[in-house]
Amino acid sequence: MGFSRREFMQVLAVASATGMALDHKDVLAAKPGAGDRLYDVPTFGNVSFLHFTDCHAQLTPIYFREPNVNLGVADALGKPPHLVGERLLRHFNIKPGTAQAHAFTYLDFAQAARTYGKVGGFAHLATLVKQLKASRPNALLLDGGDTWQGSATSLWTNGQDMVDACKLLGVNMMTSPSACRKSWKRT
Repeated sequence: MGFSRREFMQVLAVASATGMALDHKDVLAAKPGAGDRLYDVPTFGNVSFLHFTDCHAQLTPIYFREPNVNLGVADALGKPPHLVGERLLRHFNIKPGTAQAHAFTYLDFAQAARTYGKVGGFAHLATLVKQLKASRPNALLLDGGDTWQGSATSLWTNGQDMVDACKLLGVNMMTSPSACRKSWKRT
């Protein structure tokens, strides 16, 4: 099971309520060095898990646009994580036109993409993992899935490029569909 960005926001809210406060106004500002403090998270307890999910075989940074529809049915209709656009911003009290608004909504995508640039990529992920493991040397790195599909290179290599990237990244555990397990066994 992986987290959507909206579910991640809920987890951050719970973490903040339990004492792991992040000053999101400073951290998510569009100014040099602001992003460096985003993952300056204090250790908590004696076990650390680092988790990523849904990279969709994107080894290099991309322009990512959040969907403008996320249907919830029955009791889930109109509730997180099934909120998009302005409703999501209002619900989580996120100011329009900010890096947070760009990360979690499709609103003003073209302008926000010019302002904030591309996201993701394994070079960024490797830097982040290295930074976090420096203060948590025994942390386990978990991959929540959707790793081996989604790019041309992954298709052409039958997922081997992503297997190799995950091995270099130091992934300890991962979920995988049965079709992809074959690729992992090859190496």
